[in-house]
Amino acid sequence: MKKNLITLLCGLLAGLPVFSQGEALFKAKCNTCHAIDKNSTGPMLKGVKAKWNDAGEGAMLYEWVKDSKKLILSGKSKMALAIQDFSKTDMAPQQATPEEVDQILDYVDSYTPPPPPPTGTENPGLSTELLPDYHSNITIFYALIGLIIVLLIAIILMSNSILTFVKSDLFKEKLKQDENKKDSGGLTNLLIITVALGTLFIPNDVLALSTTDPVDSAQSGMPWLKVENVDIYILICINIVLLLVVMYLRNLFNSFYYMIYQRKEKVVKQKQGKVSKILVDAVPIEEEASILMDHEYDGIRELDNNLPPWWVWGFYLTILFSIGYILYYHVFNGPSQLTEYQNSMAQAQKEIDAYLKEAAMNVDESNVTLLTDPEALGKGKSLFETNCATCHKDGSGDIGPNLTDNYWLYGNDIKTVFGTIKNGTSNGMPEHASKLNPIQLQDVASYVLSLKYIPGKEPEGTEYPKK
Repeated sequence: MKKNLITLLCGLLAGLPVFSQGEALFKAKCNTCHAIDKNSTGPMLKGVKAKWNDAGEGAMLYEWVKDSKKLILSGKSKMALAIQDFSKTDMAPQQATPEEVDQILDYVDSYTPPPPPPTGTENPGLSTELLPDYHSNITIFYALIGLIIVLLIAIILMSNSILTFVKSDLFKEKLKQDENKKDSGGLTNLLIITVALGTLFIPNDVLALSTTDPVDSAQSGMPWLKVENVDIYILICINIVLLLVVMYLRNLFNSFYYMIYQRKEKVVKQKQGKVSKILVDAVPIEEEASILMDHEYDGIRELDNNLPPWWVWGFYLTILFSIGYILYYHVFNGPSQLTEYQNSMAQAQKEIDAYLKEAAMNVDESNVTLLTDPEALGKGKSLFETNCATCHKDGSGDIGPNLTDNYWLYGNDIKTVFGTIKNGTSNGMPEHASKLNPIQLQDVASYVLSLKYIPGKEPEGTEYPKK
């Protein structure tokens, strides 16, 4: 039993992510001044171990990490002398064993940068996949299924009506009198084939529909049936095919009906006259003599028809549109495309500013304030110990200057300190805007200015009165 339990635990541990000790040591001891694959306050660390080994000074690398000043003063290391002027500030002594240094350098040499985020995404943490609107899709799905049922009922009713009509004695007598009765039998066969083909457009498993678990549906608000966009397109195609079948059957039924019962020409002419008058204002054929023009060429004469009303209405609309366009843009100085674009961008910027203000992330050098409440200073202290203590210790200074005396290189007001922490300086101070958000930068700057004097590094810069 114990053996099985140990095996199970080993299997579980094998599936857990492995955290690199070298990575943890790098972030704790080196990350403030060094980058892995680019120069920062200190030189990049990738390939450092190989360079020292190639120079035959691999053992001295541990001495360099332990106390760089001592190794430079000894003059025995060419590598130390070569890089002593890389930065104006000296590397602080590190409490690290040779094994820990090896772990850090092994991690650095094996480091591979993470893949870049997908292009076109504003937020790399969000997926760019657009999910269908399942709630709208299922409503459309119900409507299309209902329409399919109606069309199928119409096809069945019309097919039965046509077959009943074809089998009637009256139709059979008409076929005997018709000289083209052989072709009518072909029409009947065509009808049967069409109805059969129409029913084939209703497949059983063509839709890739999937149901949602009732528990998951209740928790996520998803409908019980997931209808994808492609399912909607398939149903639309099926409805179109069925509608064409219905139209064909209707025309077929009318052709059979009028084989027996003659059309009433008066009604047909009246219907055609109304449509023709509204759309094209065409003159009936029997009245075309009234609009014949005098000139003739090779027996061809021209009709003096009126312009189609739809074209005339469209022409009048373009005139009205052009008048409105001229008045709006050239008389009343309506906004141009460039102005509309600028207005849209200004409105978007207002929305961005409102969001940042609501999220309290719009702090910069122009509006940063000195915080004095204990909660903010406590957060600033924690951030200082993580990001600044490597160079400034407890504020008394080491690689960086003493932050607790009255001497400052750039000034001791909250805006200057905030900007220095945010953007870094040319003297070796790294930027922290990529590591800390504006609120955190404000907390650190306020904590630095709240520090009491601690004896330490010699004063640097200009003396300012303590605020």
